[in-house]
Amino acid sequence: MSADDYVEGDVNTLDESFVNDAPDEVAPTAEAALVYLARALADNPDAVSVDVQQRGGKVVLSLSVDKDDMGRLIGRRGRTAQALRSLVAAAGARDGVTTSVDILD
Repeated sequence: MSADDYVEGDVNTLDESFVNDAPDEVAPTAEAALVYLARALADNPDAVSVDVQQRGGKVVLSLSVDKDDMGRLIGRRGRTAQALRSLVAAAGARDGVTTSVDILD
């Protein structure tokens, strides 16, 4: 795929506005995916924040959202939260790391 084949909104490209440009960033794709998905699901997207930490051989992404959005992000029986974890794990694999998502209250 060349640069000429780019289509605005293509799901296979990374929107650079969601990526933190810190040089020590360990999982930029996973973090960008989590921020994008959480903001899309939340009623108050400005309250979404993600903290990235390395623990052992894993990258832990701690997601913090507004209290009113907590149920929306967890979903019935945790299905939405599990889907988020699966998608972020796939994005983390693209970064070459194992990821875990913690939803903080």
